[in-house]
Amino acid sequence: MSESGSLSEAAVEYRSPQGRWILLATVLGSALAAIDSTVVGIALPTIGREFDTGLADLQWVVTAYMMTLAGLLLVAGALGDRYGRRRVFVAGVVWFALASLLCAMAPSAFLLIVGRALQGVGAALLIPGSLAILQGSFTAQDRGKAIGAWSGLGGVATALGPFLGGWLVEAYSWRLIFLINLPLAAVVVLISLRHVPESRDRAAVGNVDVIGGVLITGGLIGLTYALIEGPVRGWDAPLVLLGVAAALLCLPGFFVWERRTPHPILPLGLLASAQFRAANAVTFIVYGALGAALFLLPIQLQQVSGYSVLASGIALLPLTAIMLAFSASSGALATRIGPRLQMAVGPVIVGAGLALMSRAGADAGYLVDVLPAVLVLGAGLATVVAPLTTTALEAAPREHAGVASAVNNDVSRAAGLIAVAVLPAAVGITGGAYLDPAVFDTGFRSAVWLCGGLCIVGGVLAAFTIRNPLRRPNRAATSHCALEGPPLHRCAD
Repeated sequence: MSESGSLSEAAVEYRSPQGRWILLATVLGSALAAIDSTVVGIALPTIGREFDTGLADLQWVVTAYMMTLAGLLLVAGALGDRYGRRRVFVAGVVWFALASLLCAMAPSAFLLIVGRALQGVGAALLIPGSLAILQGSFTAQDRGKAIGAWSGLGGVATALGPFLGGWLVEAYSWRLIFLINLPLAAVVVLISLRHVPESRDRAAVGNVDVIGGVLITGGLIGLTYALIEGPVRGWDAPLVLLGVAAALLCLPGFFVWERRTPHPILPLGLLASAQFRAANAVTFIVYGALGAALFLLPIQLQQVSGYSVLASGIALLPLTAIMLAFSASSGALATRIGPRLQMAVGPVIVGAGLALMSRAGADAGYLVDVLPAVLVLGAGLATVVAPLTTTALEAAPREHAGVASAVNNDVSRAAGLIAVAVLPAAVGITGGAYLDPAVFDTGFRSAVWLCGGLCIVGGVLAAFTIRNPLRRPNRAATSHCALEGPPLHRCAD
């Protein structure tokens, strides 16, 4: 199969048979990571009971995946540009499948955590590759249609994740949420090798910034270990101190290295834009609060409210439905009036939804206590997510659009990683406390109020730092971070 070297050389039409196969491969590949991210949270209480483990290990089950994914996402995108997007995408799918098999067969919490970390490596390879394949394969006039279809179908897959996970865990075993990835991965690999053209960026020069990737990943591992294990082992424990030292050395070292290396994975010139910095600061606050709350919510519903695994999986489906229904309209509105209003109001609505989650206590009724919070939370996210992502991308120079997207994606994942590591201990949920409904309920209520307050801070920050466009943009359709909508015009710094 011929290899395309740039977007201008892409020649596949959207309605052609090959175009359909390419779309199917990328949607299914993205679904591997998207579904896995949502189903694992639903299974956490069951996993904890089977392994008789404390909350720290459950935190690791979630954060080990986010840790390697966030650390390697930037360097993985560069690998695809240089060595072939299909090649790296397929490698990521195969890696993800093998790691899923390890998770499914894990005889202990430790090996499950190792498998989850390896899953994050595979996800880092396949996530940027799926969108890059679409951009590198389709003709310019069909690229928007392909990305829009990929966004919509990917959203449906994400919506089905909690329901599918709840059903598998309740009817069979939590191990099936990982085993189901194997046949799906096999289909993706077969379609990709047969129908997806290879593409790469022929303008990419120099070596991939492996040292930068090692520094950011090592820093995140050290930081995560210290934040999770510090409250359990004590902050003076040797391994905790080693984690703190790794974070203090590697994270600043990453920025020093990126300033000096000729081919950085993060061009520091991006940070010169005040709009880019502000958008990513709001992203960090909102996604951190959201990630921590959604980590605790399934445990609250199952351990305290008495919901079944399946019921807790279904509980958040309206949130995803609202996102799918209104995010594109939200992006269009931001184009007309500018992003500032939505980025200021949206986080406040999200904060209100999180605060309402405090009603999900013992014997909470879904229609009265849980659903209102889910609906308000969904309305807030639909208001803010599309303008937030698009503003971060539009604040970057055109030649760095791909890197800006990866940075914004990375910021959101790192925020969730840090919040999941920090918040439980901050509200008094440590060790086996999650097994005590009264203790967990008290901590959960404090957590969602704290997360709601952080979101309000994010809204205030956006109100004072985000700038509206100086002139109206062209109405060319685009898609960012799985949300289709028209782009905002570049804002002045």
